[in-house]
Amino acid sequence: MSTITRLLVLLLAIGGGMLYKRLNQLWGDLPAPTLDPQQWWGDEEQPKDYDAYLANSSEVVGNRLMYPETTIEALAKQLNRTLRLTPPLEGVAFEYGFNSDYLKELIAYWRDDYLPRWREREVFLWQFNHFTTEIQGLRMHFLNLMVYDENKVGKNHYPVLLLHGWPGSVREFYDLIHMLHQSHLDPNNKYIFNVIVPSLPGYGWSQGTSKPGLGPAQMAVMLRNLMLRLGYDKFFIQGGDWGSVLGSHIATLYPENVLGYHSNMCNNLSPRSQVKGLLAGIWPGLFVPSGFEDFFFPKSRELSYLMEESGYFHLQATKPDTVGAALTDNPVGLAAYILEKFSTWTNASYRSLPDGGLKQRYKLDALFDNVMIYYLTNSITTSQRLYAEAYTKEQRQLQLERVPTFVPTGCARFKGDIMQFLDLQLRDKYKNLIHSTYYQRGGHFAALELPKVLYKDFIEFVKKVERKFNIKSL
Repeated sequence: MSTITRLLVLLLAIGGGMLYKRLNQLWGDLPAPTLDPQQWWGDEEQPKDYDAYLANSSEVVGNRLMYPETTIEALAKQLNRTLRLTPPLEGVAFEYGFNSDYLKELIAYWRDDYLPRWREREVFLWQFNHFTTEIQGLRMHFLNLMVYDENKVGKNHYPVLLLHGWPGSVREFYDLIHMLHQSHLDPNNKYIFNVIVPSLPGYGWSQGTSKPGLGPAQMAVMLRNLMLRLGYDKFFIQGGDWGSVLGSHIATLYPENVLGYHSNMCNNLSPRSQVKGLLAGIWPGLFVPSGFEDFFFPKSRELSYLMEESGYFHLQATKPDTVGAALTDNPVGLAAYILEKFSTWTNASYRSLPDGGLKQRYKLDALFDNVMIYYLTNSITTSQRLYAEAYTKEQRQLQLERVPTFVPTGCARFKGDIMQFLDLQLRDKYKNLIHSTYYQRGGHFAALELPKVLYKDFIEFVKKVERKFNIKSL
């Protein structure tokens, strides 16, 4: 080998090493950041003696909020106003947003059918055990269903944390809660689940903060603290939408507490994952199970869909309080804004239907239960602030998407969801991705739309975790 050849080889080796180092800096795995488990979010000044505060604030209080008749009458009066809605364009259904003709029908249903039965709906919403406690200065609301079964022989007992997203609420999980909580009654089922379902901070009956900075990572800390407060130091997690992000963060930051993380919206937005997704589009058959190629490709279709459906995201990530001002004390606008997501995020083709396909997959009472939670708790603005907090410089610098998660992970994909990620992409983040499934029916709100399917998928995931990791009943 000549001197010039040796020199070229050496330069290529040095250049390759520098390139590898640079790429690793850009998209290599990172260590988990350390977050303050006591960070204060309350309106009052943080107590100097935090241990004493914990001792005094650890009380968990059962509650059953009742709204006075005057509140319901005031809402009915607002819904009875003459609606001066702009008529839809000729031949247009939901392509421009919520069809105003159908909106009039829904408001009439809300006012004349649903509201007169509000006390019945109130009883339904409070059928489970509701509690509140104070976590890091904020009132946290949650459902907690415990199983007291003397005959535990042959059954495995686990806590399950269910996490909702936006514009959802704990209401999404009601059918799934029943299935998990009552699973021990099935002689063929070996599981007993204690089910914990919190309202995220700033959502529903959980207090929002008056301080900036409460992003997904900080919420994950709070939710983990809630589980420890309740005596659950090891638990499973299931979540979609923001619940998938928060569940992932808990599993990443506190793997010692998480038995398994299951999501119906697994994602990985790291730079390496995004490059892999683009490259996979060249040879889809190499990376996608046969018959499911259309979950992911063509990418142009997915990008077009995201462009059409992500306007809300940009608004809430930049100006959540402006949007909130338009929706607060405006029940008609609130219903349109929320229910439009239950249409298009369930099935994109529903945009071509005059009623947005809302009644094809959901009961109207369930949809309005969810709207009522936002309206009665006045939480639309505080819920939307999560988007802005998720994209601050401080939150982005945590780079949690590049911190590997070693907790057993399961992903259930529903074809109508907003976006999909390949196992090839997910394994960069989730090193123990042991469960990956596909469903041709269903969309973003799987817990509300297809609770039986989601329940069975979760049970299959738990079985795999037990087999592969030899976990023991708690």
